Amino acid sequence: MAPAGTASDALDRPHFIGIGGAGMSGVAKVLAMRGARVSGSDTKDSPIVGALRDLGATVHIGHAAGNIAADATSVVVSSAIRADNLELVTARERGIPVVHRSDALAALMDGSRPIAVAGTHGKTTTTSMLAVSLRTLGLDPSYVIGGDLDAPGSSARHGDGEIFVAEADESDRSFHKYAPEVAIILNVELDHHANYASMDEIHASFQTFVGRIRPGGALVISADQSGARELTARVSGGEGPRVLTYGEDEGADVRVLAIEPHGLTSEVTVRLAESLGGAEIAFTVSVPGRHYALNAVAALTAGAALGVPAHELAPALASYTGVKRRLQLKGTEAGVQVIDSYAHHPTEIAADLEAIRGGAGEGRVLVVFQPHLFSRTQELGTEMGEALALADASVVLDIYPAREDPVPGITSALVIDAAARHGADVTAEHDRNAVPELIAGMAKPGDLVLTMGAGDVTDLGPEILARLQSPEN
Repeated sequence: MAPAGTASDALDRPHFIGIGGAGMSGVAKVLAMRGARVSGSDTKDSPIVGALRDLGATVHIGHAAGNIAADATSVVVSSAIRADNLELVTARERGIPVVHRSDALAALMDGSRPIAVAGTHGKTTTTSMLAVSLRTLGLDPSYVIGGDLDAPGSSARHGDGEIFVAEADESDRSFHKYAPEVAIILNVELDHHANYASMDEIHASFQTFVGRIRPGGALVISADQSGARELTARVSGGEGPRVLTYGEDEGADVRVLAIEPHGLTSEVTVRLAESLGGAEIAFTVSVPGRHYALNAVAALTAGAALGVPAHELAPALASYTGVKRRLQLKGTEAGVQVIDSYAHHPTEIAADLEAIRGGAGEGRVLVVFQPHLFSRTQELGTEMGEALALADASVVLDIYPAREDPVPGITSALVIDAAARHGADVTAEHDRNAVPELIAGMAKPGDLVLTMGAGDVTDLGPEILARLQSPEN
């Protein structure tokens, strides 16, 4: 087997397997912007692949041994790449160093002042809020985000500033590779069941991440979420990093005094601890929902920990208007708004449904939900169904397997049955192609339709809009 490889000396001519993925494409983009000769492969063409080609990357569609250039200095993989992938097998046979995406990202952060954002949900939003607001202030950060801000390929950028903002993925423990100056932990919950068997394992993993914070650095962590509070108790004291808490708890260092919804925006008022200046600050969050408001407060706290004046960063946070797949409006037809949501964990599902309820007015909230992963559905299917009871009606698709093989007896029926037990109006639909017609028959002017899940359910939004537009609707 090829050596694991050190990213610092292997990224001049890297080849990415699965280069079009959200995480991989961001690292590839920053490397290309820094002058590396990037190549890669993916199973299909996409706008993200096109954006990488525009930066000079060579991207092959389909996996083949010949895709790897003779002078490749490394092959970059993520945890989603199977051991029998043809290109990975070829790299091992040729002795080319195999570098995990997290090692490559860690190398990109060397020499900067990194902010790493971790937590079961909210990472992409919080990272995006920081990237956008810091750019608004002219600080020109580098960043790698798990979703596009606007145009395809906008998930990453090499900036000339000293700050580097990145998501820190806890799902496979790869966030242990990073050494941030400031770490944000939004929440600590049991998820990623293929890699963690218990909350104790989750806490131990996050403790390792906290231990990677640079000397003199800071941990920014929720004061409200129970798993985060437990972690704070475990890491406080001793010679660990400075701990800054945020939230509605009275003892929070950045205490939320009020979150006032205004349609699809919120007005947030916070009070900073004396150690952060002691000011009371009000600012606008341009996306709906309490959880997004709290993400913005986490971003504000992290900026303050890094020395960015809070009274400057707070108004700049309003310039963040969303990221693709995070309550993204796909369009309106026949008086029906179609919105896309990446939510796939029960907490995320409930939070997005509560957030969107405020913008629905007298209309109904209709959900097309696709469970993601057999392992997650096995552990959390009941809770997913309970969360869907917050919608006026739901259509539930079959499980999106992603990288997993089927698990006997585990189907979307777990979600559907739980939703029905909680009084939900829920319909099973095994034929994805039937969904646009089904939703067009259900939706009325004023309703909101959410396509929800981490799989290819996102592709249904345009199809639903097209069906709503058709004369027979």
